[in-house]
Amino acid sequence: MRWLDHREDITKALRGAVIALGNFDGFHSGHQAVAGEAIAWAQAEGRPSIIATFDPHPVRFFKPGVPPFRLTTLEQRQELYLAAGATAMLVFHFDRDLAATSAEDFITEILIKRFGAYGVVTGGDFTFGQGAKGNVDLLRTFGGEHGLKSRVVDAITGQGDIVSSSRVREALREGNPQLAANLLTRPFAIRGIVEHGDKNGRKLGYPTANLAIDTYLRPKYGVYAVTGKVLSTGQLLKGAANIGIRPQFEPPKELLEPYFFDFSGDLYGQEIEVAFHHFLRGEAKFDSLDALMEQMERDCTEAKRLLS
Repeated sequence: MRWLDHREDITKALRGAVIALGNFDGFHSGHQAVAGEAIAWAQAEGRPSIIATFDPHPVRFFKPGVPPFRLTTLEQRQELYLAAGATAMLVFHFDRDLAATSAEDFITEILIKRFGAYGVVTGGDFTFGQGAKGNVDLLRTFGGEHGLKSRVVDAITGQGDIVSSSRVREALREGNPQLAANLLTRPFAIRGIVEHGDKNGRKLGYPTANLAIDTYLRPKYGVYAVTGKVLSTGQLLKGAANIGIRPQFEPPKELLEPYFFDFSGDLYGQEIEVAFHHFLRGEAKFDSLDALMEQMERDCTEAKRLLS
């Protein structure tokens, strides 16, 4: 799948595409509806389809101090967009220049001249351009005057309300990965490279794979029933994972620490993806290591039951 940079011209074969415009961070069911409309429109006319995203997120550019909130990495988005049937992923690198681009120039200079877009598809609340002054009405009127076609997809409802990235984040922060999975149409998953740690889990009889959480949103700290995937081999694993600061040990260190059942191999240096299925309990400090080990055994038993 092609990975395009908004600052660069594209090949002739990709000009005349239909572009799904948005951030599409979580690529939840609402995002999928917008992308699906763009892909279907492109296929009906024999055109390439492109799904856009912004990196860094505009919020991160304007408010660099906000806590991490990303639901996917660019690599995960690329895989999701490919699975949806898109021809390419377009990354808008959100910097000072892009932030200062007027909505009109965004349409004429970037979408039309640089990418030769035939049409764009957005959600009803999509905004763009300096001061977020561009919207679906401007795409329809100003864009239409310059030959750019546009379509708008209505919001999708699910689990009693409009599906949004904010709802997904709220569900994860509240320790409800099942609701998040319903909105996303897949479990929330953190991807990272397994690092060497202080071997506390191995000493307790539960060797864990330590992953940095990086720019991902922090789900509610605690223990989860999870599945893991080793990206280099495709091997699938089941386990229990703690995400948090490990209050039992000093110094506090924020980590994702999955323990995979019936696995004895070496994962150091491997990139794995850990998917969150069920919240078991909040993170806690125990009176003794024996009490912690007893709880870990109960956690694993419950995780096995839930994942069976």
